[in-house]
Amino acid sequence: MNNQGHRFSVIIPVYCEQAVINRTIETTRHRRGGDAVQIIVVDGQAEGETLATIRDTAVQKVRSERCRGIQLKRGAAIATGDVLIFLHADTVLPPAAFERIAGAMREEGCVGGAFDLSIDSPKRGFRVIEKIANLRSRLTRIPYGDQAIFLRASYYHVLGGFREIPIMEDVDLMRRIKRKGGRIVIFREQVITSGRRWDKEGLVFGTLRNWFLITLYLCGVEPERLVRFYR
Repeated sequence: MNNQGHRFSVIIPVYCEQAVINRTIETTRHRRGGDAVQIIVVDGQAEGETLATIRDTAVQKVRSERCRGIQLKRGAAIATGDVLIFLHADTVLPPAAFERIAGAMREEGCVGGAFDLSIDSPKRGFRVIEKIANLRSRLTRIPYGDQAIFLRASYYHVLGGFREIPIMEDVDLMRRIKRKGGRIVIFREQVITSGRRWDKEGLVFGTLRNWFLITLYLCGVEPERLVRFYR
């Protein structure tokens, strides 16, 4: 046992993430208590090119078809921790992440949670996005995947885990938790996620596109249709 009595499994879905995966793994290991956590990387690329670049020999490598919901579910299926942390390949945890999560898991009735969001860019526009994202997640109690969602493993499995959908798997999961009355905590400590998609697509376009897709999903449009506008 470690991390104040809890075993953590960190599950990272990837697709062509050769450039960032080792940084994310190494940062996770260097977080307090991170040396003992189980790290599972699930590659949605048939050739497994991201897996081939991983330097940490303790990482468990899994191949999967390209679908984030399937990848996350497959990683969770082999996880041995009693707490599951779902981490994007371009996102790093705050220094005391494992300690904070262990503290939350000691709270009766708390089933999981996430962290506030910080975007790795000096552009002022990102500060606005961060504030909106963090306020939204607190008001709706539905954090997104880039906020490093974590859950008790037992609760995750009873819930049925992630749906096998290519997009909105995080929103779907958190909406089910909310409907069942599961209590989550959102820490003010921030994960740091890359701004690369916004840099590539443009800050305004990327933000409006994301809001548009979320709106369509909440109105009932199937994720299989929405994913065409995201890739």
